[in-house]
Amino acid sequence: MYRNILVATDGSDLAARGVEQAVALAADLHARLVVVTVSEPWHTGLGDAMTLGASAELLDDYRSGCKEAADKVLGAAAALAQDRGVAVETVYLPERPPADAILETAATQGCDLIVMASHGRSGLGRLLLGSQTQAVVTRSTLPVLVVR
Repeated sequence: MYRNILVATDGSDLAARGVEQAVALAADLHARLVVVTVSEPWHTGLGDAMTLGASAELLDDYRSGCKEAADKVLGAAAALAQDRGVAVETVYLPERPPADAILETAATQGCDLIVMASHGRSGLGRLLLGSQTQAVVTRSTLPVLVVR
């Protein structure tokens, strides 16, 4: 059945349920687990001129904040997998469109299943991650398990 499962997470409560499902499935199937989290590209929301003019300090703060959050999310997921005896690898992809990064990671890691939450964060972030889940479901050549 599935031997190499990818689970995408943003650290939200619903994404954590997706991680739990992926860990349980990987444990039951004696499969390897790849946990991936992605930070979106830097955007000011004010157009390219403002993005280009953003201070290096602000950009560095954004990047370090994203890395810190990713380390926390990936660490928690890896600990859960290790507690269940699941072989796990974590991947952080900074400043990438999430659906693209998830699909590319699944391909390069030789995954045969992708697990994702139906939506992640609340508010606008929830809509954006929901659209990322939809993009993965639509574009993937692999089976995608969507956790609600």
